[in-house]
Amino acid sequence: MHSARRGLGSDVAGSRPYRPGDDVDAIDWAASARLSSARGTDEFVVRERFAEEAPRVVLVCDRRAGMGLYPEGLPWLAKPEAMRVAADLILASASRARGFAGYLDAAEDEPWWQPPRTQATTDRTEEWFGRGGFAGRADGLASALGHLEEHARAVPSGSFVFVLSDFLVQPPAELWLRATQRRWDVVPVVIQDPTWERSFPDVHGIALPIVDAANGRRELLRLSARETRHRREAHEARAQAIEDGFLSLRLEPVTVTSADPEHVLDAFLRWADGRAYARGAEWRAA
Repeated sequence: MHSARRGLGSDVAGSRPYRPGDDVDAIDWAASARLSSARGTDEFVVRERFAEEAPRVVLVCDRRAGMGLYPEGLPWLAKPEAMRVAADLILASASRARGFAGYLDAAEDEPWWQPPRTQATTDRTEEWFGRGGFAGRADGLASALGHLEEHARAVPSGSFVFVLSDFLVQPPAELWLRATQRRWDVVPVVIQDPTWERSFPDVHGIALPIVDAANGRRELLRLSARETRHRREAHEARAQAIEDGFLSLRLEPVTVTSADPEHVLDAFLRWADGRAYARGAEWRAA
């Protein structure tokens, strides 16, 4: 990725007259010929480029109790595993770009923060995810984003900030706005079960065993056909509202509904293609 400063790179920043000591390889010979012809004198134009820098990536992970669903062995999305697979993919991509990676969560009372000062490697996932469970505060994601803002000097503009959560508990909108104002490339990774969170199955008349994520207490729940339909409509509307809310903030979310690595890869590829198309459209409009 290029920075605001000039240096070695592939993206052209502009042109200027040649000065003694400039690299001869930086001379734009075509532009120099046109300028020399127009002025009738020997003129040389140097093409300046943006310097290339290693990208910085920060993973912000939601570790509240609801993100600990569902236990392994059930036919639904295991959010901890989906989060781990997504994190592995992000770190592998950052590693290939020789980027630096950091990590932030609020699994405990105080946010745990690892600045992006070391080379990204996939073995960091085990180190970061193995340190705590999913018993963080309900407002842990907001706390983590606020903490990141307090340590903004470690996260330069242009850094990627991947926020992994189901976003069923949303941080205040101003936190997203302030993050984008710092010119961070904020990417929400929406991890939701397609059956129970993005929709709701027709289970009326069935005694459903449910578990309170906060205290682990088990209960039986019976729903009528009307209640089932209302829950389905509410969940589908909520999923759409989450996506629309991010798009209104000019944030492009990645939606993950399975822990299968192929599914996660496909979700990120579709997100990347969408970004490329949108930025190409903006460039053509400009």
